[in-house]
Amino acid sequence: MQIDSKTILTGLFASPSAHSISPIIHNNAFEKLGINFAYLSFEVNKDNLKEAVQSIKTLNMRGVNLSMPNKKEVIQYLDEISETAKLSQSVNTIVNDNGILKGYSTDGKGFFKSLEEEKIFVKDKNITILGTGGASIAIISQAVFEGIKNIFVFKRDKNWEEQKKILDNIASKTNSQIELFSLEDKNILKRKIEESELLINATNVGMKENISLIEDKNFFRKDLIVCDIIYNPAKTKLLQIAEKEGCKIINGIGMLLYQGALSFELWTNKKMPVDYIKKIMFDYFKQ
Repeated sequence: MQIDSKTILTGLFASPSAHSISPIIHNNAFEKLGINFAYLSFEVNKDNLKEAVQSIKTLNMRGVNLSMPNKKEVIQYLDEISETAKLSQSVNTIVNDNGILKGYSTDGKGFFKSLEEEKIFVKDKNITILGTGGASIAIISQAVFEGIKNIFVFKRDKNWEEQKKILDNIASKTNSQIELFSLEDKNILKRKIEESELLINATNVGMKENISLIEDKNFFRKDLIVCDIIYNPAKTKLLQIAEKEGCKIINGIGMLLYQGALSFELWTNKKMPVDYIKKIMFDYFKQ
């Protein structure tokens, strides 16, 4: 990969950012297709997010991805956001179109594309999802268009007003039923998981420490599919427990790949060479 005075910059705004393999994904894709772009990671949180977003214009970057904890906070600093981003109130991709910053949400589509690759189809199914952050709402926003029947959402804290408003808005525009519960109520959690074909952890619990929001093996069964949007570590404690109980498990690598492919296309107007990048990712995680 040759960087010169005409190289166009893209990147990741996240905290933590050092764990990300997004630079490997995008830089290899740029090189494979002969696109003179580069992708770097930047440590950005809500304290320096405003200045970071301004730097996209200042440095004439083509755009960035956003990860925890910036997906909702960033909206106030953008010029426009897509309809999907409005519905989810979450942005994971910014495109700089001649100084106009446009926000998009590719997380939800990326997640369900990763399920399709595993031959998992969710139409008319029920799901239980842990968390109400940006990634969770993005998945829920896409889930309603995938034909999912019931969505059971569990929230960790007591600040319900904002998330309930977003979820009610999504439900009002679709045929899906969305219910919000407290994660502290383990009896309801267990019952809703029993009613679901899919359990999704959309929080960052398990990323930094070897802990899980659900550690009781009785919450799992062999025909339950358990997903975790975390990809590093590749097998969180939640997935370890679920695997021991015979569940099919899926980590966040596929979601990362396909949401990245959608971002790549928004920036370059070209399709990411997904099969080529998939092999690079798998080799990386074998290390």
